[in-house]
Amino acid sequence: MTVPPRPDVKTATEQARARGAFTHVLDGTNHPDKLGTLDAIAAALSFPDYFGRNLDALYDCLTDLGWLPTGEHVLIWVASDVLKQADPRAYLAVHSVLSDAQRALAPGGERTDSRTLTVVLAD
Repeated sequence: MTVPPRPDVKTATEQARARGAFTHVLDGTNHPDKLGTLDAIAAALSFPDYFGRNLDALYDCLTDLGWLPTGEHVLIWVASDVLKQADPRAYLAVHSVLSDAQRALAPGGERTDSRTLTVVLAD
């Protein structure tokens, strides 16, 4: 099986904007732990102050996004491998929540809203 290469952040941003999506960049370079990554996601997506800084709260905020404009929101996670190498279990947990939220907001997903979430892992 061949895994396609990850896009660079510039390409991912350009592709998202070309289709009218809002882009949010999460730079994981300086976030080798779960809490730092959660905080960086919260900052990238302008989470409300009530964000609880845990995986359940991450899912709740990701599947709401009511404070953001309607449309597609693309979270571009640069250097996700930093967390993956430092704490593989935390990486899998965060990645799983991001994937679950993306599915929940997709057309036909469990959450119907005028906002969708796309997560892109970029180099």
